[in-house]
Amino acid sequence: MSVKIMVSLFLIAFIGMSSCKESKDLITPKRPNIILIMTDDQGWFDVGFNGNTEIRTPYLDSLAANGIIFDRFYAASAVCSPTRASLITGRNPLRMNIPYANNGHMLAEEITIPELLKKEGYRTAHFGKWHLGTLTKTELDANRGGRPNYVNDYTIPTEHGYDEFFCTESKVPTYDPMVYPKKFKTGESKHFGWQAIQNNDSTENYGTAYWLQENVKETQNLKGDNSKIIVDRVIPFINTSVKEEKPFFSTIWFHTPHLPVVSDSLHRSYYKDLDLAKQIYNGTITAMDKQIGRLWKELEDRGIEEETILFFCSDNGPERATPGSAGIFRDRKRSLYEGGIRVPAFAIWKDKFKGGQRIDYPAVTSDYLPTILDILDLEYPSDRPIDGTSLLAPLTGGSQERMKPIGFICKPQISWVTNQYKLIGDEELENFELYDLLHDKSEENNSIRDFPEIAATMKVDLLDWLNSVENSQKKNDY
Repeated sequence: MSVKIMVSLFLIAFIGMSSCKESKDLITPKRPNIILIMTDDQGWFDVGFNGNTEIRTPYLDSLAANGIIFDRFYAASAVCSPTRASLITGRNPLRMNIPYANNGHMLAEEITIPELLKKEGYRTAHFGKWHLGTLTKTELDANRGGRPNYVNDYTIPTEHGYDEFFCTESKVPTYDPMVYPKKFKTGESKHFGWQAIQNNDSTENYGTAYWLQENVKETQNLKGDNSKIIVDRVIPFINTSVKEEKPFFSTIWFHTPHLPVVSDSLHRSYYKDLDLAKQIYNGTITAMDKQIGRLWKELEDRGIEEETILFFCSDNGPERATPGSAGIFRDRKRSLYEGGIRVPAFAIWKDKFKGGQRIDYPAVTSDYLPTILDILDLEYPSDRPIDGTSLLAPLTGGSQERMKPIGFICKPQISWVTNQYKLIGDEELENFELYDLLHDKSEENNSIRDFPEIAATMKVDLLDWLNSVENSQKKNDY
């Protein structure tokens, strides 16, 4: 065979291989963009889509109506830091020794959603509240940053798979987040909140900062509504991702409506017939709602709303002594009764999820990681235990019965939740109560004497799970 013929055959084979590769690339499904929004201390009833007719949340209501509303969605804990840990790892926060707010930090050995997606070509970013470690070792900041006792809790989002971040360690005022007034008016306080500061009012530094990278603070555009300040950073991240033709993953953790709540005159005016506390509290939620609407409009303007998955939830129930409401559910933040952990939530993916639905499937923040892996057809790269389960089936018309129970630990309570029942007791594994959540949503009737066999079986399963969590706490998973 002549050299000329051999070259020709090689070129034909090469072109054929290239054509096959191009055809394969053409049929490879495009990776969806993924946004996980979490609000802070927003009660189950603090949104219009759960029946509240007082608080104005038109943009959230519209998104929820076009998506799938979870009637039974749980934060993994009754306080914020643990829930946030569960969201990005798929695991109960006690496994990584984050038992409570301002305790522990995200461990380097944990596998996070942004780490997994970054390997798949995603751009990743975190915005808003962090609360999974301190953001500085060198200066006093927020609750723990820069204090000798907490130096070992330093860990920033870029150490856990995020390409970039714009975040605070913990809480900030929901308007003019870096300052508070030197003098408070009647009905205001540094703990609860205040009416937005006027131009001539004297202020004090609130004692926290927004951080952009290690040892770098943001100094620009930090005045006005805090939710807007956050979304002002999200939109350029989205636009850059679109320009670079890369899918993106983002966690957006708003501070609203965590105390101190601060609202400007415009958003308070929507509630002028209510008392001042409600004007401020409701106003800050409405201001945040507007920014979530602005974020969605940006997706529409970019023509990527169909290919973007947006999950929304709160990190726990409403703070005590605020106008926040858990509706018919028992108790509030810091409690493992339903009002402390059942939160407003929905999912929208216009390309794949059939909108206009409400589902009763019991879901939890730990489910996000396995759901995303399921959507992207990725394997979890470890044999360590995860506590979540994929929500893809119930979100696409599959079974509405959860087979994997949910365990909760938030001192001084523990609980074990199945599709129908909740077993709840104290950390000494005593004083257990049993509630039928399908027929007693408000947890008014302790049924443990009526169904001792069910309670006994659930207790055995709970103890097995607690042993697994304890094994994780000893770092045996790594």
